[in-house]
Amino acid sequence: MIAVLQRVSSASVTTGDRRAEIGPGLLVLLGVQRGDRAADADYIARKIRELRVFRGGDKAFDRSVEEVGGQVMVVSQFTLAADCRRGRRPSFDAAAPPDEARPLYESVVAALSAAGLTVATGVFQADMQVALVNDGPVTLWLESPKDRS
Repeated sequence: MIAVLQRVSSASVTTGDRRAEIGPGLLVLLGVQRGDRAADADYIARKIRELRVFRGGDKAFDRSVEEVGGQVMVVSQFTLAADCRRGRRPSFDAAAPPDEARPLYESVVAALSAAGLTVATGVFQADMQVALVNDGPVTLWLESPKDRS
């Protein structure tokens, strides 16, 4: 599982006439790969929740989204699994098919909500317009462990 975290002052996602928005917190672009399991979703949700990317006192990276009372927006993005090494067209073979990806995406959202965070989402498998004000800018790439034994 892949997640791109962006520390934001605000973010929104629009799908047709549906709009969701958050204030200060994290925008998470989430890609589910073939072979990902519940353990990957748990790992990514925990990292999103606990990663210290916010200012705490005089330290730039000392507090988590939980600790600062930030909000989280999770947007599904299968294109994070793209392989662009060959040719001119990305290959999405590594992306999990929607029927496998949706429950894992929803599991990450549920885990963040269960932890008491305010969570907004895009619409799974939809064409969305995402807007954000990146704070810092701070953008981080997370991957669940590759060891699947």
